[in-house]
This record gives sequence, C-alpha cells and structure tokens, in this order.
Amino acid sequence: MPATILLADDDVAIRELLAELLAVQGMEVVTAGDGIAALEAFTSHQPDLVLLDIRMPRLNGLEVCRRLKSNPESRLTPVVLITALVDKEDRIRGIEAGADDFLSKPVDRNELLARVRSLLKLKSYTDELERAESVLFSLARSIEGKDPYTEGHCERLSNYAASLGERMGLPPEQLTALRRAGIVHDLGKVAVPDAILLKQGPLSPEEWKMMREHPAVGERICAPLKSFRLVLPIIRHHHERFDGSGYPDGLQGEEIPLTARVLQLVDIYDALTTDRPYRRALSLEAALATMEQEVQKGWWDPRTFAELRQMFAQAPGQASRVMRAPTPAGSK
Repeated sequence: MPATILLADDDVAIRELLAELLAVQGMEVVTAGDGIAALEAFTSHQPDLVLLDIRMPRLNGLEVCRRLKSNPESRLTPVVLITALVDKEDRIRGIEAGADDFLSKPVDRNELLARVRSLLKLKSYTDELERAESVLFSLARSIEGKDPYTEGHCERLSNYAASLGERMGLPPEQLTALRRAGIVHDLGKVAVPDAILLKQGPLSPEEWKMMREHPAVGERICAPLKSFRLVLPIIRHHHERFDGSGYPDGLQGEEIPLTARVLQLVDIYDALTTDRPYRRALSLEAALATMEQEVQKGWWDPRTFAELRQMFAQAPGQASRVMRAPTPAGSK
C-alpha cells in the first residue's frame, strides 16, 4: 500500500507544491492548513509520516509535534519540521518537542524525497516490531482466556506494576518494560498442557516441574525481540523468592531484578483479591495482611512490599474497583 503523508502548512502554494512532489512518487498525501486541522487529520488518516511547517495559525508546528510525540498512539510516527534555515532556535525547540528531522525553506526537492524515503523505511521497521509485539500480546491473552477466572489479569498487572514502579522512581524505559511484562509474564504457559494449567486440585511433583519451567520458556519466546531487552529478566524471575526458594534460578535478595520484584508482588496481590474456584476474593486489608506474613517468612522484598502497601493505602477506592474484576489463575 502507498505510504500516507500528512502535510501541514498554512501557505497554500507551498502546500500544493510539496503535495504534488510526493504524489508523483506514489504517496498518498493528506493536507492541513493549520495545527488544529493537522491533529484532526492525523486522527482520521493515521499517516505514516508528518511534515509540519513550524509557523502556522491556531496551533504551531512545534506544539503539534509535542502533542503527537507525547501520545503513545502516535509517538512512533516520524515528524519532520519545516523551518527557515536561519531559525536555529526553532530547531532547538523542535528537538525538545521530539522532531525526527528538519527541512529548511525553501525546500529542496531531492532533499525532501530523500528524507521522506529514509524515515518511511524506518517507520516500516517500527511497524514490523509492533506487529511482532502484537502477536505476543495476543498469544498471552489467549492463554489468559482459557480460564474465565483469568479475565483482565494481564491488564491489571500491567497497570499495577507500572504504577508501583513509577512510585518507586523507576526510569521510563523500565516502566514501559513493566507494562509489557504485565501482559506477557506468563507467556511460557503456552507450553504447559491444559490438563495441568486448568487443574482444580493440587499439582503432582511432575506437574509442578513442568509448571515451573514456564518463566524460562516465556523468556526464550520473547528473546528475539530487542525491544524486550528489559522485559526478559522480569519474565524469567517473577517467581523467584527473596529467600532463594523460588524458581527457576533460586535467586536471593538483590539478585532478583527490582522490576521482577515489583511484578511478582502485584501478581500475588491480584491473585489474592480476585475470586478463585476454591475461595472468594480477599479484601484489600486481608490480602495485605497475608502478604505481610509472607514477607516475614522471607519470601518477598520488604521494601517493595512497603511501597505497594502505601500505594494502595493512598488510593483504596481504585484498588477496590480493580479488585472486583474477574480473577487471574496466575498463582501457580
């Protein structure tokens, strides 16, 4: 399919000239005469690349760029700002707004086409990566969907983990990793037979051995994605215990990555506060009391648990609303 380019410039003559140059190359061009119209056109057409004149009415190109780059749905779309060659300050502010490239007025035809083609190639790689991630997320949700008690588990963990990580001051890239890990942390259960995964009673030693392999399997499935570099340790180690009695590697204390300690605690909390086939969901207070006992046994990181307790103490209403959602089966 031809690439879709959003071109925003309040100068009609320039807009028509650039649009014609791009259309001749087989690209589909959507135009806008000001910043507000550009944002509306982006929402309607979801372009592959955006060309923005900086000086436009209603909303300038810098602000349009800033809004696109601050939105998770549009931040990976390349944005090229068009500015006068002498406007160094505009370029500095454009970099701060997240612009991917710049074009100087008057726009040179060959430079325009070269930069557009280069950024479209980069966008195609990004799209491939997103499709690969989407497949993994879909697979993870299909595993969750095998059991009605797991509905919503992945999304809750993703939100809980990112909130707790943010509270603990983790950098943005680790918060992103926590959000992803919340969805795919149990992906390795795809290798566990349904007879074990959905078994109502206790697992046999042989069944437990197979179940305990799922973190390493999940890590191997996700390993080819370079964007999951920070996700892999969370997947592998979210069943470790602070005293070294967990699996698969028997890590102790600070050997367990902090992000894995964050995810494992919200995983346990979610399991305790949702209905199970053999028991009703615990209240917020009862769940935290149970987890406190397990901290005292040496299973969980006391500092991370203290942050989790404080997080829910400050927003108990939100915890209660999420708590009433259907249960995960993820405590195995």
